[in-house]
Amino acid sequence: MSSPNPKPTACLALADGTVFYGRGFGATGETVAELCFNTAMTGYQEIMTDPSYAGQIVTFTFPHIGNVGVTPEDDETAEPVAAGMVVKWDPTAPSNWRATGDLVGWLESRGRICIGGVDTRRLTRAIRQQGAPHVALAHDPEGNFDIEALVAKARGWRGLVGLDLARDVTCAQSYRWDEMRWAWPEGYQRQTAPQHKVVAIDYGAKRNILRCLASAGCDVTVLPATATAEDVLALAPDGVFLSNGPGDPAATGAYAVPMIREVLAADLPVFGICLGHQMLALALGAQTVKMNHGHHGANHPVKDHDTGKVEITSMNHGFAVDSQTLPAGVIETHTSLFDGSNCGIRLADKPVFSVQHHPEASPGPQDSFYLFERFAAHMAARKAA
Repeated sequence: MSSPNPKPTACLALADGTVFYGRGFGATGETVAELCFNTAMTGYQEIMTDPSYAGQIVTFTFPHIGNVGVTPEDDETAEPVAAGMVVKWDPTAPSNWRATGDLVGWLESRGRICIGGVDTRRLTRAIRQQGAPHVALAHDPEGNFDIEALVAKARGWRGLVGLDLARDVTCAQSYRWDEMRWAWPEGYQRQTAPQHKVVAIDYGAKRNILRCLASAGCDVTVLPATATAEDVLALAPDGVFLSNGPGDPAATGAYAVPMIREVLAADLPVFGICLGHQMLALALGAQTVKMNHGHHGANHPVKDHDTGKVEITSMNHGFAVDSQTLPAGVIETHTSLFDGSNCGIRLADKPVFSVQHHPEASPGPQDSFYLFERFAAHMAARKAA
């Protein structure tokens, strides 16, 4: 990563005029996005390919980024979705038996602009205190930057509020999924004896969520975010899953909420994660709000109010369900022990539930897998009734 050019080869310009200089890697050029920070110590490839990060540049608080390289097995979607990366130390050469390539080359080949050598502690404090800023990130090997223009671009970016990004990251057409969770020593195996037929709505679905559904005995058909209730019910599913995804839930809800309400009227079991949790809450009459800096990391404690258990969870969201707006009959099941924000709901009289965190990301590592088993149990009970 060293360069004979003494000048900085990348810069990060915040909308308030603050500028961070560093060493560029990955692709060259410019990108504008919201800046967030992620506290996870592992899983940088999963994070960069998580569709929920559309429209965001990720600051990693953990300094050892790149140390295990990259492998296609860890991609959560076909290509990286996060707009860029900010790190303290330049990525190192990989040292891991699973690695098939290095992070820098992987980012460059996929057009992701990144910066190293940044004081990420200072940057993280700024995000926590001032909220997630709009930023412009530039990488030029010659070190030539128009700072005034970059700050202006950051200030002119519209932001995530009111932005429907699910349309940008959803699948173009429906498809079937039968790959199960990775297991030693076999790796990924196929589900050959599914017990439940599930329709998964893709608002930006991570592959490992679909794997967890398959491992729970589900035959999964994935439909685009804009699928109608008629599309869903025509497949005669035993249950419906609402996936994670990016953007403002209120904007996506314009077309997602009517579909979900019709599915709820059909008395099918429903399970939602992340944006799917927010879509379900909106369909039930609650509201969502933009958070100051969001929750992004793999070390977030969440309390299950039904059991009193505290789960260590993976989080990635900049919007949250406002628990004060939950209507009668909707029970709050999980809350964050960091700030008390809502992390789960269920209906009192139907097999319908959702969580804000990511049980498939294995941060606990298995604290939250029971949620997929609960969904399967709801479908089994409905068929047995």
